[in-house]
Amino acid sequence: MIWNIYLSGEVHTDWRDKVMSLAKERSLPVRFSSAVTDHAASDAAGDGLPPSSEGFWRDHKSAKVNALRTRTLIAQCDLAVVRFGEEYKQWNAAFDAGQLAALGKPYITLHGEGLVHALKEVDGAALAWAKTAAQVVDVLEYVTLGTPRPLEG
Repeated sequence: MIWNIYLSGEVHTDWRDKVMSLAKERSLPVRFSSAVTDHAASDAAGDGLPPSSEGFWRDHKSAKVNALRTRTLIAQCDLAVVRFGEEYKQWNAAFDAGQLAALGKPYITLHGEGLVHALKEVDGAALAWAKTAAQVVDVLEYVTLGTPRPLEG
């Protein structure tokens, strides 16, 4: 089985690249998908739709166009990783986590200890919490191959 893993959340660091690289190094049977991570492209996703607009309505149209991708990929995934960074509020990641929970899709949260309290409900529905990309891949290795590996700290 090839597992479909959806990578959600923070777009300002290379965490996705780290997860995908480690998974490839370990030859895990996984395929990754994600929302559009180019912030400017994501913000402009609805710009081609009438009428021309700014502010709220521009964001509103782009959010809906982006949702065509994210909702479809979330529905198709076997499990997801939802990343919350320290610097920005990732409301989109919290929204994705809610969708995953509502659909009964398993997910792993990835964030530092400083967000434990703020994400208690999101973490409460997650099936694992990791602090590093390596820990995420340890879980993915166990889940996809059934081979235990001592979790890295």
